[in-house]
Amino acid sequence: MNIVSLVPSATETLISWGHPPVACTRFCEQPDIPHIGGTKDPAIDEIVELDPDLVVVDEEENRREDHDSLVARGVPVYVLRIRSLEDVNSAMQELSHRIGARCQPLILPEPKSSRLTAFVPIWRRPWMALGMPTYGASLLGHLGVTSVFADDGPYPTVELGEAIDRHPDVVLAPSEPYPFTRRQLPELSSVAPTTFLDGKDLFWWGARTPGAIDRLSAVLAAL
Repeated sequence: MNIVSLVPSATETLISWGHPPVACTRFCEQPDIPHIGGTKDPAIDEIVELDPDLVVVDEEENRREDHDSLVARGVPVYVLRIRSLEDVNSAMQELSHRIGARCQPLILPEPKSSRLTAFVPIWRRPWMALGMPTYGASLLGHLGVTSVFADDGPYPTVELGEAIDRHPDVVLAPSEPYPFTRRQLPELSSVAPTTFLDGKDLFWWGARTPGAIDRLSAVLAAL
């Protein structure tokens, strides 16, 4: 089955099932698979020329206009909607059914009670935070961490002063989508003690989820 994936998480998951896509985005970090643009600017003509049996997109990562363009040209498209850790198994089961793959359900550890509050910045200039409903905040919540902006929508635009005023225990700064590094440490540490995270562990779901839970748990245990 010829599959095109416009979702890095789905690309990684498809490969783990033994069904690598025939093309993916440049953000999927798969140098041996042909690239057809990015998540926000896929090469529609190239995708159509591949005559795929299915194109996998995500409601959050990809643009509606690209979805509509593919559908209008007769390309079968499957839309993923991952807004929580609980969404992962159902989405993986549906996708595996559509492509005839075998998918073992993820076995998640028991959720931990909330023990830390965190400011999780995802962008700078303007500052944006991780809220709910999102996979990342849900994953952290399962591990006992509550975003101080959980009630402000999925990705609220905020001022750094607002984050300070909410008195988080920690700042968890991921490496994507904004590449936070120690260069931003003076700003981040003005909010709370800061720990840097691999953004893929926080935002890439599916095949990565079990390992991400282990790695994030180890980071959080050290706090």
